Amino acid sequence: MFYYLFRYLDSLNLPGAGMFGYISFRSAAALITSLLISLLIGKRVIRYLQMKQVGEVVRDLSLEGQYRKQGTPTMGGLIILSSIVIPTLLFARPDNVYIILMLVTTVWLGFIGFVDDYIKIFKKNKSGLAGKFKIAGQIILGLIVGITLYLSDDAVVRKTRLLSPSDHVEYGQIVEMPDTLRGDRYITEDMKSTLTTIPFIKNNEFDYSWLIPFVPKEDRQPWGWIVFVVVTIFIVTAVSNGANLTDGLDGLATGTSAIIGVTLGILAYVSGNIIYASYLNIMYIPYTGELVVFAAAFIGATTGFLWYNSYPAQVFMGDTGSLAIGGIIAVLAIIIRKELLIPLLCGIFLAESVSVMLQVAWFKRTKRRTGTGKRIFLMAPLHHHYQLKGLTEPKIVTRFWIVAILLAVISVVTLKIR
Repeated sequence: MFYYLFRYLDSLNLPGAGMFGYISFRSAAALITSLLISLLIGKRVIRYLQMKQVGEVVRDLSLEGQYRKQGTPTMGGLIILSSIVIPTLLFARPDNVYIILMLVTTVWLGFIGFVDDYIKIFKKNKSGLAGKFKIAGQIILGLIVGITLYLSDDAVVRKTRLLSPSDHVEYGQIVEMPDTLRGDRYITEDMKSTLTTIPFIKNNEFDYSWLIPFVPKEDRQPWGWIVFVVVTIFIVTAVSNGANLTDGLDGLATGTSAIIGVTLGILAYVSGNIIYASYLNIMYIPYTGELVVFAAAFIGATTGFLWYNSYPAQVFMGDTGSLAIGGIIAVLAIIIRKELLIPLLCGIFLAESVSVMLQVAWFKRTKRRTGTGKRIFLMAPLHHHYQLKGLTEPKIVTRFWIVAILLAVISVVTLKIR
């Protein structure tokens, strides 16, 4: 909203108003504002939750420090959601299709998580919202994201190719390529595309339509979008649930998400900047630079929440926060076509999810064969395994953060390592 206000003020020659035209300035403003909002409203929200006795109900898992968490206010994800939505509305361009998708993702999954927390706390039902309804909500969101990227005229990829004599050229389409010595001319085209990026590969573009070779080449594009939508649904569901499983120790999911947010902000910036995209030889996606403002608000919100969520936590985010931040990470990666980086970038979420799946699968298999179920880990998710091995909660969280930082650095480096 401020973008349009200060654009008008700039037309009146108000000194300094032109700064709001720069993504870097608005991103910095969004980060600071989200951080301040989370810090300022955090204490009030915690006090309100305590007054309403919105406390965590702890199961007996025989873990060190477990009962200290009993009664700690939960549903603190409301702090994160507010700290993301408000700065985004203030500093991002609300007419940008990608910003709209990110706001829908935040509110949609935040609402599903809120309903789950509400049932657990106020209805005294430890199971919360039935899993089928959570999955249905995530599938619907995946459909919304995938179909919007297919239908929106603004959701395009800009490609550069050699100009042929038969091309109809409009003003501004011809670009200079400094690495050519033959005097060839190149043309830019905005196109609907199911292309994405594969890390560590020299020719790093992959088209989802390649997954359906049995369809004639001229008919693949629509079917490729169906594959893209299915992949989108899977990624949204997987990452959202992965973040939910990771939210088991003080500050673990929050800090990890902030690290991932920084990485996605960097990737969104270079993907939405034609100069950096050309230099790095990556896909240029017009209008995604605006996502840096959203990513900055996300970083500020999670960092500010960490002020209260770090050990010993004064508040937990609950499913209100964990489902939302997982969905935000997934959708942001999909929009900038870096979703195939998620297993690397979100390695912590992946390890937590895989540990649960392996534990359950192995227990059922051994119980069916021998009558007594056996376990691979002392307890799943993975962070509880290390707790039972004797590591303290702060040490586990700090080490997981270090691993997350390492994975984030490698993810950024993939822009050049092919």
